Amino acid sequence: MKSLILFLLLMILGPSSIYEFKMNSLDGKIIDFSQYKGKTLLIVNTASECGYTPQYADLQNLHETFGNKVIILGFPANNFGGQEPGTNTEIASFCKKNYGVTFQMFEKISVKGCDQHALYVWLKEKTGQEPGWNFSKYLVKPDGTVMFFKSGVKPMDKEITSQL
Repeated sequence: MKSLILFLLLMILGPSSIYEFKMNSLDGKIIDFSQYKGKTLLIVNTASECGYTPQYADLQNLHETFGNKVIILGFPANNFGGQEPGTNTEIASFCKKNYGVTFQMFEKISVKGCDQHALYVWLKEKTGQEPGWNFSKYLVKPDGTVMFFKSGVKPMDKEITSQL
């Protein structure tokens, strides 16, 4: 019920575009999505203790290889199996130390359920899909097209790179 109310409020009062969101980075700075206007975004819900965690390396590779074509935005979430138990500081340290992450990471949010963050409500409304596990991906194109990719699709797979 709470998710339905949040969905309805978002539809009435919420952002009509991805570029209207403002969210906190892992280090607490407000990131205004308007800076991404006209760019393709890859939005990924991440976790540090998941079988898909090595995809951080693939995301970093995508960032380094196609950074002129896509902006990667990582959103740690603890929705699946408690696989992201850390604080924002611990998550930042883990990402940097283990995978050399330099793409934009955000504070931990909920990507599913009754406390689902408004960004993920918006993404679900656009695609009819929500994360079924960690490392689900949404590709948002400048024209407003939003595509969903399940966790098993690696960031460097042709399914994604052919869309850039």
